[in-house]
Amino acid sequence: MNNVQPVNLELDRADVVVLFNWLMSVDLDDVPISHPSEKQALADLLLGIEMCTDVPEATQMEISQAREQVARNMGW
Repeated sequence: MNNVQPVNLELDRADVVVLFNWLMSVDLDDVPISHPSEKQALADLLLGIEMCTDVPEATQMEISQAREQVARNMGW
């Protein structure tokens, strides 16, 4: 039995734009993982962003601005 429990998560749009852009550009086979489920979770995240947001329509300018915004908020 598949017991799917959705999780609602609030993220800044800039974070989602950056994540989506990275997920679209990276080869998941090259991402270091310790278990196959990690790759599947990244693929599920990508699909969720594609299906539930308008982020896939972000322009290159929006992507650049999102990267700058996220980088400014790096506190570590």
